[in-house]
Amino acid sequence: MDNLWRDEDAEHVVEAYAQKGVNRDLALRTYTTRLLGGEPRLVLHGGGNTSVKTTMQDLLGDTYEVLCVKGSGWDMGTIEPAGLPAVKIAPLLKSRKFEKLSDEDMVTLLRANLIEISAPNPSVEALLHAFLPHKFVDHTHSTAILAIADQAESRAMSEDLFGKKMGFVPYIMPGFALAKAAAEVFEQDPSVEGLILDKHGIFTFGETAKQAYDRMIHYVTLAEDHVRRNGRHPFTPAALPKTLATPGEIAPMLRGAVAFDRGEGRYDRMVSVFRTSPAILDFVNAAEVEDMAARGVSTPDLSIRIKTGPMVLPAPAADDLASYRAVIDARVAAFVNDYTRYFQENDARDDLKRIMLDPMPRLTLVPGLGMFGHGRTLKDAGIAADVGEMWIEAARDAESVGRFQPVSRPDLFDLEYWSLEQAKLAGARPKPFTGQVALVTGGAGAIGAAVAEAFAAEGAHVVVLDLDGERAAAVAKTVGNQSIGLACDVTDPMSVRASFEKAVEAYGGVDIVVSNAGAAWESPIATMDDALLRKSFELNFFAHQSVAQNAVRIMKEQKTGGVLLFNASKQAVNPGAKFGAYGLPKAATLFLSRQYALEHGADHIRVNAVNADRIRSGLLNDAMIENRAAARGLSVKDYMGGNLLGLEVTADDVARAFLHQALAERTTADVTTVDGGNIAAAMR
Repeated sequence: MDNLWRDEDAEHVVEAYAQKGVNRDLALRTYTTRLLGGEPRLVLHGGGNTSVKTTMQDLLGDTYEVLCVKGSGWDMGTIEPAGLPAVKIAPLLKSRKFEKLSDEDMVTLLRANLIEISAPNPSVEALLHAFLPHKFVDHTHSTAILAIADQAESRAMSEDLFGKKMGFVPYIMPGFALAKAAAEVFEQDPSVEGLILDKHGIFTFGETAKQAYDRMIHYVTLAEDHVRRNGRHPFTPAALPKTLATPGEIAPMLRGAVAFDRGEGRYDRMVSVFRTSPAILDFVNAAEVEDMAARGVSTPDLSIRIKTGPMVLPAPAADDLASYRAVIDARVAAFVNDYTRYFQENDARDDLKRIMLDPMPRLTLVPGLGMFGHGRTLKDAGIAADVGEMWIEAARDAESVGRFQPVSRPDLFDLEYWSLEQAKLAGARPKPFTGQVALVTGGAGAIGAAVAEAFAAEGAHVVVLDLDGERAAAVAKTVGNQSIGLACDVTDPMSVRASFEKAVEAYGGVDIVVSNAGAAWESPIATMDDALLRKSFELNFFAHQSVAQNAVRIMKEQKTGGVLLFNASKQAVNPGAKFGAYGLPKAATLFLSRQYALEHGADHIRVNAVNADRIRSGLLNDAMIENRAAARGLSVKDYMGGNLLGLEVTADDVARAFLHQALAERTTADVTTVDGGNIAAAMR
């Protein structure tokens, strides 16, 4: 592993932070923490921590010896000094005399001794850092070290490789007991330069930031070299179908299968991220992949991300996709049963009242293709996939030099259902559309952008489609929540299908579709050019049909229902003079919504429409508004507010109507009018 320390870089960091009142110790601690956190083979999504012992003043000007240790929620790769909260060290050292200290009391002790009361919670391993006497302490979950630590004979292998330079700590769950045990191992031989924590990771320490960091890189490199020199290829390639299905073909099936059924048509959906590489394929294509997956995760904290380990599917044959969903369902059911049994057996060991987490897998291995990470958000799904890649590396390397034997299931359970982790989860409140994917056509216009913003604000990842791809991307960036914008010509069925396939590629499927794209042309009906009418039907009717067909196709593959919404327009029920080219296809689209509601209610796909009028949008821009107002002898304000309520209706009002229809779980075949009141356009 490359050593990334550079003297000039370190000094630059010290100088930059000095101008902000940060002392040299904390500046160098921040520098090397970032070096460690930027390497996924050392630190991945919260795994690992660092500390420095220094002095600081409190608000009253009193000076204390403190431990600055990584705080909860901070990413080591981008950490700032504020992410290393300072804790008075004397009370922490005094706590070592206790026989026991509960996790809750440990957190209370740490928070009670913060220099800044608003600082984040210090790492749960803060006491371990405190009990070691060194100024700088580094901790990672190096995959190379785990190849040594995840062995039945891990102590012997560690001693053979590292000799007396590293102490060895038997597996103990993080917290007070581990902190005491690690300190005792160090005190048995204070000459050691670090500690190997069985089934867990590595600590190194030193009197300078560079020394602690150099030691981390040195011992990780020793482990890497050991695997490289002594490792064998541990797997036997399995037979695969002659022609494989694509990831996009199975993604909606898989995504639907791992949605947690809450009953009565309610699902906790997840999005999926697909990954593949030569290393991933070498692992998932092995005859031993199911055995490896069943052994568990490489370090216990991964249970928070991928539970007891991955689910494994058989390789999908391209010519047998029709029956593959049943295979997926069977594998998911087996995973759920196994996880439920794991929970029940371990929960029965004491009298604590735990609530089982949803039992769905968070990582799925697919021979011939790669792997899918699943999560309630795209970020969580990506983390599961990242963790999966590092798990594969650690498990493969461990098997190559011995036998991969990670932490036992009872120990894994203790960490997955750790009271501190449960408290974090209890505080999480998903939004109504968390885990769902919404697709909006005409997404760069005023109404489409408002709809995209409304759904993203309620937790959905949004696919913004528009003829202008750059504007679609800009809207997606504005609405946020890891949404994407794509160019799509909705009058071209191939372009529509390609856009839905890209949505599946990005998120695994689609749950809500707002078919909104449209445009209006004016012409008297008796003299209208047929080409104009056909053009309008292509955009204002057939495009809606093309979008709906793709939406239903994917929703039926997912088998979790869905929502299909149409922008129907007032012209569908209350035609206006010279607007036949617009009103005729819109009337057909309104009927189309009813037809889909009729035919796909049994699939739990709800289909509704919005009937809106006089909205500032691509259909009715400012110039058109001024012309129409002038033709009626009205001001723009009076024209736009020319309704029963006397109020202008905005794109946000239309967006809220679509949002309401998506939330109304017992409503389908509905038409919601958003026009401020127009009796002639009221539905009968």
